[in-house]
Amino acid sequence: MSQSLTAVAQELHSVRDYIRWALTRFNRHQLFYGHGTDNAWDEAVQLVLGALHLPWDTDHSILDARLVQSERETVLNMIERRCSERVPLPYLLGEAWFAGMLFKVDPRVLIPRSPIGELIQHAFQPWIGEENTPERLLDMCTGSGCIGIACAQAFPTAEIVLSDLSADALDVAQENIQLHHMEDRVTTVQSDLFEHIEGRFDMIVSNPPYVDIHDLSLMPEEFCQEPELALAAGDDGLDLVRLILRDARQYLTDDGLLIVEVGNSDHHLEHLYPEVSFLWLEFSEGGHGVFLLTAAQLDAHQTLFNERALRTA
Repeated sequence: MSQSLTAVAQELHSVRDYIRWALTRFNRHQLFYGHGTDNAWDEAVQLVLGALHLPWDTDHSILDARLVQSERETVLNMIERRCSERVPLPYLLGEAWFAGMLFKVDPRVLIPRSPIGELIQHAFQPWIGEENTPERLLDMCTGSGCIGIACAQAFPTAEIVLSDLSADALDVAQENIQLHHMEDRVTTVQSDLFEHIEGRFDMIVSNPPYVDIHDLSLMPEEFCQEPELALAAGDDGLDLVRLILRDARQYLTDDGLLIVEVGNSDHHLEHLYPEVSFLWLEFSEGGHGVFLLTAAQLDAHQTLFNERALRTA
């Protein structure tokens, strides 16, 4: 720890002190938030409590507890890295929450934040009910595995396949499978989209790379620390989505559903496929750019999806 931080550690004593110090530093450095919090106060609280392995809803009386020297060093070093290196908080803590579940994360994977988590917590109702509960589900471009593993929690009898091109990402996903003791129902496959996928699924859910070249150039430094492979998708952000639309029907059951997040590239998608009536899902907790198509809709537009699969922006 630097000499200046050592001096600070002699002045700060309680949990409350360190939250206040973090808040001041975050405001001074004008950090960007978006990996679990949206303001400096919540970020400061989560960093300090997380670094001390205290739950976010811990009793407020703990705020007056004093830190031992090793804890002071840990918290101050983490605050400094958040400010000077712009490391996203979940990477500093090594964990992130998604759909009410804890997941291990590190720079090999995107930090979980998809609005699809809200759909999972409602078991995809009203599009999924008791009569069509999925028996087999594919989470394509899985990253940390958060979407597929949360789906396994929502559908306790379903078989879940997590696929990704990145072997590093799948290593993290496997850690999360073990963390949640789901080895019996959740498996991983290294695959370039559908290249090594076998069989059919009642649902295919995907949060693929979809950031267009314009948005990629404007991303805050915090987001630039995530793997570019999981973000960038060509001029219009649809390089992978076009291929998913072309090939998904071959891997869906006749009553299957395809759910894909495209974020800000939603307008590119509607421009490319004006003939398709995408169902854009709504979220009460924030988020946009997630569409749903049925197997029947994919059938109806298969020729179109084939023709435009490799079209450039």
